[in-house]
Amino acid sequence: MFRPDEKITNDNDDENKYIAYVGMEDLLEKLKILNYEVELIAELKMKPIHKYYFVTSKNPGEQFYLFASVAAWLIRKSGQSIETPQEYDDPNIVITNILDKLRENNVTIDFSLSKLKQGVGEHVVFVLNTLADKALSYVGFQWKKPKTPEEKDDETEVIDDECEIILDRVEEEMLAAYSDDSEEENIFNMNNLNGTKNGHNHEFDIGENVDVEAWKLELERVLPYLKVTIKNDNRDWRAHFEQMKSYRTSNDNSLNFTKTHLDKLHKDIVVTLEKISNRERYLNKELEPVLDEYRLLQDQLSKVKENYQNINGGVMERTRHLAHLSEKIDTLIQQMEERGSSMTDGTPLVNIKKGIAKIKAEISEMDVRIAVLDCILLQSKMKEKTLLEHDLYKSTKYV
Repeated sequence: MFRPDEKITNDNDDENKYIAYVGMEDLLEKLKILNYEVELIAELKMKPIHKYYFVTSKNPGEQFYLFASVAAWLIRKSGQSIETPQEYDDPNIVITNILDKLRENNVTIDFSLSKLKQGVGEHVVFVLNTLADKALSYVGFQWKKPKTPEEKDDETEVIDDECEIILDRVEEEMLAAYSDDSEEENIFNMNNLNGTKNGHNHEFDIGENVDVEAWKLELERVLPYLKVTIKNDNRDWRAHFEQMKSYRTSNDNSLNFTKTHLDKLHKDIVVTLEKISNRERYLNKELEPVLDEYRLLQDQLSKVKENYQNINGGVMERTRHLAHLSEKIDTLIQQMEERGSSMTDGTPLVNIKKGIAKIKAEISEMDVRIAVLDCILLQSKMKEKTLLEHDLYKSTKYV
């Protein structure tokens, strides 16, 4: 049985390749015990699931919806409350709610939510099996060991077949015939044929006209037809016993034949293994000096490789330092070349002269601007003075 305490891991997929099929069959039986066809499938108006529904992927959307619906129904059957999932709900939220209910029941979840989004797989079967076990436990269902019914010996009815002659029946009839005194006169005794014809002690008188030799010939002719044939009965223990003896003889003969070949094969294998072990010891003995030398050379090679790595590391460090110094030297050479070219070239002096001329032009322009501003300021002061004198004249005139 697929139990809920079995952890599902991804490291043994080859070994547990068909565990989901077994778990799905157990899940279907548990759902039938919980009467899911009436309480859930009829309400959803869907077809009942088969024993490979949550294992093989056919319609992921429908399978995920039915997985969520069955999980929610099992959670409610176990006495917990959960919202009924809808077709357009967020799958992450639905799966999170289902796993939260599992964690509340102390169920270890060691797989991601993405394992349940397809609605199929061993993880889906594991979740539904766990919820189904919780629901069965809540409703009081218990698994019990199966009880094997006691086998009763059927009383076989013996059917009397008048067409078959059974030895026991013939003996019984003969005993009954001979034990009946009233029918002794009807018994034909061949010994009486040897007696005299005139005697009165015969039990049966065959008459005077009967030929004894003819009677004997007729008796010899019909005697093979009067033999009692016993038909084999399959219900007879003697037939079974003889059959068992024949089987045992056949098994013993086959066993002796097989044992002879197996013994021979065993001897050949032992001899071959001994030869192989002797050759291995010989090769080990011959190759031991070479192997020791090889180990010594391998140790020396490892030491040389280690020294090479150390030396190579120092060379690389010095190479980086040399590149850094070369870069600095190139920078200094470039600076010295720029300074030497500037000292022999008159370009800076020409640039200074151009700058001085530009400054002088700017000074002359500033002087002109200052003169204009002085003129404007003088004109404004004279205008203000004229206005003051005019106002003063008006004021003295009216006084």
